[in-house]
Amino acid sequence: MEPAFTPTDAARLPRWTWRDHARGTPAEPLVRDWLGAVLELPAAAIELHRDVLGRPRLAGALQGFDVSWSHSGDGLLIALGDSVDVGVDLERARPRPRALELAQRFFHATEHDWLRGLPEPDRNEAFLRLWCAKEAVLKAHGRGIAYGLDKFGLADLDGSLAMTHPHAGLGGPWSVHEWAPRPGYRAALAWRGR
Repeated sequence: MEPAFTPTDAARLPRWTWRDHARGTPAEPLVRDWLGAVLELPAAAIELHRDVLGRPRLAGALQGFDVSWSHSGDGLLIALGDSVDVGVDLERARPRPRALELAQRFFHATEHDWLRGLPEPDRNEAFLRLWCAKEAVLKAHGRGIAYGLDKFGLADLDGSLAMTHPHAGLGGPWSVHEWAPRPGYRAALAWRGR
């Protein structure tokens, strides 16, 4: 089991774990097992349901917590927040030859401009960083990417992505933590207080 990540800037913020996950197998049993271990409850006691938009929610005595998970390749990333909205995204690194085209079509204009200005070898990594962070924010927000990847802009500030062009409908303020949980993977965790 991976040690849980707890940001040092405030108490009670999200924890995460990595799990090996075979493609095509349900993630929810692994999520319940980890939640049970962290919350010191039997996995069967974890009340987990999906809201009308399909977002997983904890219910009953656990409704003050929030959970998010993402799987890619052979990995599963699970995040748990206490009194915060939390979202996580995991992506396996691979070439994305249409990254600039996708950014122009779906990302905020400032993000497209940033990517366009990068040397080709750096562009793929930057695109993946943006994608993960944006998806994590939108998962935590509760609407997912259907809300619009272009509705807010992120920028690299001293090596970390931060929201520089917020959208009023997203609320906030948002915190984003990005990292490589395993070689060949990129991840982002986003959260905001409730």
